[in-house]
Amino acid sequence: MAGDAPARPEDGVSDVVRRYRATVERANKVLDACADLGAPLPRAGRPGPAPSVRWALTHMIEETGRHAGHADILRELIDGSTGR
Repeated sequence: MAGDAPARPEDGVSDVVRRYRATVERANKVLDACADLGAPLPRAGRPGPAPSVRWALTHMIEETGRHAGHADILRELIDGSTGR
């Protein structure tokens, strides 16, 4: 699916936001169909035990927060404004 491709230099903000929103919509559909957050998450071709859906959600929340923090650092470097 095109939404799985990384952003390209020629992509505009609207392209990236559109793909992000499509990805969120797909993820929400998967989660809506999930009856057990403790269920293992399939990982084709990866060794070791599969993580639970709950672990994957927690990991994604953590990663989103980390990347938001990185973006905030970049913004602070550009405009010099710090949040309180």
